[in-house]
Amino acid sequence: MDQYTLDVEGMACAGCEEAVTTAAKGIDGVHRVDADHEAGAVDVTAESGTEAAVRDSIHDAGYDISA
Repeated sequence: MDQYTLDVEGMACAGCEEAVTTAAKGIDGVHRVDADHEAGAVDVTAESGTEAAVRDSIHDAGYDISA
């Protein structure tokens, strides 16, 4: 199992956190998602090999990921 933090740009409120969380949790193998709009970060716990799909799902939800 992997744990990683993504720096997400564009989250401005709790609704944005929910949108990012819903997008990431829609990926098979994702176990936990903790989005924090104030920190601009999303902590993810997921099966190995899911990070690219999580990044794509967050981007498709309308948010940019730096680095």
